[in-house]
Amino acid sequence: MTTRRDFLRTGAAVGAAVVANRLPSAEAESKREFRFEYVLGSSMYGKLKLAEILPEVAKTGTKFLDVWPLSHGDQREQIEAMGHEKFAKMLRQHDVRLGMITQYKLGPLHLQDELRVLKKFGGRLMISGSTGPKNVEGAEAKAGVAKFLERMKPQIAVAEELDVVIGIENHANALVASPDSIRYFADLNRSKHIGIALAPYHLPQDPHVLAALIEHLGPALVHFYAWEHGQGANQTDAQLALLQMPGIGSLDFRPIAAALKKINYQRWTEIFMHPTPRGIPILPKAADCTAAINRSRKYLDRCARDIA
Repeated sequence: MTTRRDFLRTGAAVGAAVVANRLPSAEAESKREFRFEYVLGSSMYGKLKLAEILPEVAKTGTKFLDVWPLSHGDQREQIEAMGHEKFAKMLRQHDVRLGMITQYKLGPLHLQDELRVLKKFGGRLMISGSTGPKNVEGAEAKAGVAKFLERMKPQIAVAEELDVVIGIENHANALVASPDSIRYFADLNRSKHIGIALAPYHLPQDPHVLAALIEHLGPALVHFYAWEHGQGANQTDAQLALLQMPGIGSLDFRPIAAALKKINYQRWTEIFMHPTPRGIPILPKAADCTAAINRSRKYLDRCARDIA
């Protein structure tokens, strides 16, 4: 005969087993295969028309597009020129989704309307920069980041309402630029609707320093640029400029991939570089741009396999 105590004990054991089966252990999580999930930046194709870029998206291993405005591209302006309905139709024709919009020129304090455009097309992430004292560290960085997050509250409120995310890039000559400022951002931020879009290009080119920063960020890391410094972003020689791209430049991305795996990073990675002058494709033809992106993608995927 089963007593009430036996029944409760059995029920508790079954419940515990269900939870155990549903929630992986730390050991199981550490063995989980890590892979990069990609998004394609329209600026990699300069000011080529969306009609020429959209067929390239699937070739780069993704369905998601990051749309850039002037001066790095002009695809955001193209959308307004053709109209939202026509752009939506083009996305459907090519089985592409608008994942992100990058909007530095609007500034982080004026994103409300653009966030609504992002949501209209089903996008998830808006990228911008930061405002405040530049290139600060220590207590000055902490105070500046705290003030910036306070000023961002109206933008964060709209992002929360729309269930989208604002990513702040650690751009050079900005408030959020130094490793200190990035760490303080992660420590002080209280919303899951804003975080750091990490660009290794602007940071020390030490993979272990970058990996430690990624681990500190944890869930505050909302976007990752697969972008190294190489010979810099002011190279007029296209082959030297391409050294900004993973697997073409010399930065070892394996410790970085290991850190991304450790924090269970599941957001997008954007293979990236800047050409000179801004607004031109990274290589003259769309097919060549895609081939260069895929060369880096092959390298990053190998890095992910090496840490498995």
